[in-house]
Amino acid sequence: MRVAGAEGRRVQVRIPEERADQARRLAHLIAREPFQKRSWAELGFFLVSSALACVGEFFLTGLGIAGIVLAVVLVGVLVLAGGLRAARGLGRWQRGLARVMLGEEIAQPEPFNGRPGLLGWLRAAFGDRAGWRAVGYFVAKLPLTVFGVWFALTVWIEALSGITSPLFGGRGAPARYGAFGRLFDLGYNGASAPGFATHVGVFLTGLVFLFVAPWTMRLVVNIDRAMMHLLLGPGAAASRVRTLEESRSKTLSAATETLRQIERDLHDGTQAQLVALAMRLGQAKDKLDNLGGEDETAELAAIRRLVDEAHRGAKDAITDLRDLARGIHPPVLDTGLENALATLASRSPVATEVTVSVPTRPSPAIEAICYFCAAELLANVAQHARAKRASLSCAQHGPWLRIVVRDNGRGGAALNRLGSSSSGLAGLADRVGAVDGHLSIASPPGGPTAVTVDLPFQS
Repeated sequence: MRVAGAEGRRVQVRIPEERADQARRLAHLIAREPFQKRSWAELGFFLVSSALACVGEFFLTGLGIAGIVLAVVLVGVLVLAGGLRAARGLGRWQRGLARVMLGEEIAQPEPFNGRPGLLGWLRAAFGDRAGWRAVGYFVAKLPLTVFGVWFALTVWIEALSGITSPLFGGRGAPARYGAFGRLFDLGYNGASAPGFATHVGVFLTGLVFLFVAPWTMRLVVNIDRAMMHLLLGPGAAASRVRTLEESRSKTLSAATETLRQIERDLHDGTQAQLVALAMRLGQAKDKLDNLGGEDETAELAAIRRLVDEAHRGAKDAITDLRDLARGIHPPVLDTGLENALATLASRSPVATEVTVSVPTRPSPAIEAICYFCAAELLANVAQHARAKRASLSCAQHGPWLRIVVRDNGRGGAALNRLGSSSSGLAGLADRVGAVDGHLSIASPPGGPTAVTVDLPFQS
């Protein structure tokens, strides 16, 4: 009972320490945010994109009104179709701004498929879903701009005005600063020049607003991000087709590369060993045929050496063939996913806890992908994480199979397609994406790391 009580006290002490650590990290995050490049980039993006949206809205509205007025003749129809095409161009500018200023990559919408002839072109223009979605974006952007000015831009203005107010204090600060300063200078009545306490109050208020402003602007910009992905990117059907095409291409490339690797391994490794084995056995046969006389003992020793070398070569060839077969389809999967993952964890040099909850077996393809993902992730833990312990969990969640690998290592893992210590994760993401799965990584610098793979239960 005393041991349990001591353990309970340690848990109670650990919880406040974790909360205090979380509070310190949150305070550090808030304190540094106004001085981050991202915060100022978001402010600049809001100003530039809002100006572009206002100009675009005015231009598209003018074309729309002119087109409706002239709709009784062919010119109006041409104007309306041109407006839809112009909306596409304005959307391209918005995506360029997001890429340059925010680093946000927004996929291109489906291309415009103009048909031959004027009527064909008009029909394609009015049926262009990407053009209509771009018009919808600029219609929705206008109220978002008004909201952003009121909710976020004014906070930035008040923050910058407040912290620069001492520069104007000696020559009479603007009267509106007194509204803040009144909290600190109760004697201020708005008629005379603000006092010292008023300037201090204004400055402190601006300082507080400076740490609030990046978060209000981030909310507005994140809403704009979602709108751009929804309305300026490809439609749901086109995005699905594009994703399937890319997945099919990557899968075919990976399959081709795997076959080439198998051919190289067989040709350069196992085949060469078997050829050497045949040559040694041929030499041993020749020795036996020529055996005789007083050199018999020496000949027997030479034959024994040749047979021993052939025996070792045969065992090496068998081992290589076994490894090659395991790389194509691990035999351990024949006994089920739970035993396969337990065997995989037992071979890891890092102590790994395994939890498997899969009532029914998934399809063979998904089972194999699950096994290879777990093997690659545990290999990354052993090679790069510098972890002392890890955990591997595999559970079925409805139509999905989730694999989670956690470790207490140094963190910093990321999808990197340019080649680094984390480059294997990019290959895993491609393999998982080929079956409509998803791979996500949570790995802050310093750790811990958690990699989650979601796979459809049936391929």
